[in-house]
Amino acid sequence: MSTKVSPLAPKTIESLPAIAGVRFATHAAGIRYQGRDDVMVAEFAPGTTAGGVFTRSLTRSESVDRCALHREKGRARMLVVNSGNSNAFTGKKGVAFVDRTVAAAMTVAGCADHEVFMASTGTIGVVPPAEKIEAAIAAAPAKLKGDNINAAARAILTTDTFPKTAVRTATIDGTTVTIAGFCKGAGMIAPDMATMLAYVFTDAALDAAVVQNLVSGGAAVSFNCMTVDGDTSTSDTLMMFATGQANHAAVLHPHETRLNGFRAKVTDLMIDLARQVARDGEGAEKLVEIRVTGAANDRAARAIAMSIANSPLVKTAIAGEDANWGRVVMAVGKAGERADRDKLVIKMGGVTIARDGEAVEGYDETPVVQHMKGREILIETDVGVGDGAAKVWTCDLTHGYIDINGSYRT
Repeated sequence: MSTKVSPLAPKTIESLPAIAGVRFATHAAGIRYQGRDDVMVAEFAPGTTAGGVFTRSLTRSESVDRCALHREKGRARMLVVNSGNSNAFTGKKGVAFVDRTVAAAMTVAGCADHEVFMASTGTIGVVPPAEKIEAAIAAAPAKLKGDNINAAARAILTTDTFPKTAVRTATIDGTTVTIAGFCKGAGMIAPDMATMLAYVFTDAALDAAVVQNLVSGGAAVSFNCMTVDGDTSTSDTLMMFATGQANHAAVLHPHETRLNGFRAKVTDLMIDLARQVARDGEGAEKLVEIRVTGAANDRAARAIAMSIANSPLVKTAIAGEDANWGRVVMAVGKAGERADRDKLVIKMGGVTIARDGEAVEGYDETPVVQHMKGREILIETDVGVGDGAAKVWTCDLTHGYIDINGSYRT
């Protein structure tokens, strides 16, 4: 975790409450980082249900493959996460590491292998030291506490400058339930399912199919609508765990109406976490929100928005506080989706800069200049072909990004 906190960081980090049915332990294993916890263990009450979405990268890690396999059973008793090394592109040694992690967790939790989930984040091509992970798991029972959730949020960080946390409450059948989540991510962020690592916990009683539906739907409008640098991680993992400790009848079907309020809160929490990742983009100085309307459909709108958000030319213009709308035109055109050049509208900070396929003659540049000097930038474009709409978040591209990644392994 960086000692220099992003200027876009929240003024206060939201403290997470204990969630009935899950306890956390952290451990300083010294995998890569010294003087800080780098392993997190979560223990779940029997009967906890789980769901998750994982990176579709064709070079994803063995840890991700195993989680995807275990998810099919929909049950969880233990989660083990380490930072420092990602266990991606590690061949048979990576498989052996996962086997040892699962075996150690099964011993401590007294559970089946499919009830163990794990993740590793950090340098690709390096196997985490299994003996250090095993030691952390063995030490966990003496440390497990519900209120260690905030320490767990910090233990999984790598180049992050602050922990990303969020909490919401909802009601099911008149019973108050709590949803708490944390995630990490600052670089190699262009999710193709979720973010690098994100975990959501609730005391609600939910069937595994319900949890899976909530995760899949929430990711589509949150983490999958966020990018830092256009690079999809080999370790992307988003999981949700429902301990069933709240006093209400279990929700057995994803489309039950009594789930509506809860679903809205879960989605809102995921959007909050995704925006925090964009705020902590490596070297970021500005948070950027991009809104696209008038596309052929919502999928096309998202593709256009992500084309703008991932453009180095757009992102460096924002870093230089330059309202270079021509770069937005370029990014719309290269997206590969339908757009009417002669109906295109572009706004920055709410001010219309271009419309009907050309610059607005004599527009007042003063408020636009002031907007570009701020910390939060809004770019809007209507592409004039339909009703599709999307909203995505990114950050600017500064010299800080180069500094961080140019020396990541040294």
